[in-house]
Amino acid sequence: MDFSQLAPAPKQAVSVYLPYYSQQNKRQVLPFAIALYQKAALEGSRRIEGGESVPFVASWFVSNLPAEMTRCRIQFDGNSELDYEVTMANHEFIECLIELLINHKRLKVTDFSQSFYRRLLQYEDLG
Repeated sequence: MDFSQLAPAPKQAVSVYLPYYSQQNKRQVLPFAIALYQKAALEGSRRIEGGESVPFVASWFVSNLPAEMTRCRIQFDGNSELDYEVTMANHEFIECLIELLINHKRLKVTDFSQSFYRRLLQYEDLG
């Protein structure tokens, strides 16, 4: 996915989420993460150590309130048997998108963080 065309979200949308992020680098990426969140979907690929990357499509419901819950659905490799869902507060999910954007800039790969996948696969709670 090409994030260079992603325009930052309006200041009004960003200001609602600012109290949830204290780190400056996350605050700088926040307008772009909210813009990505508002698209309600993204395509990427999960890196597999020692193997080929597995493509995925992620989609979610959009809400403007940080404390509302978002349900994110991910389907790997176009296979309905590899469908997973996770529910979390919007501000938590947007933090996952912030991490995705930071990692994309560094690694040039569109993929969620390890902590997101642990939550998705119910290994650990992000909170």
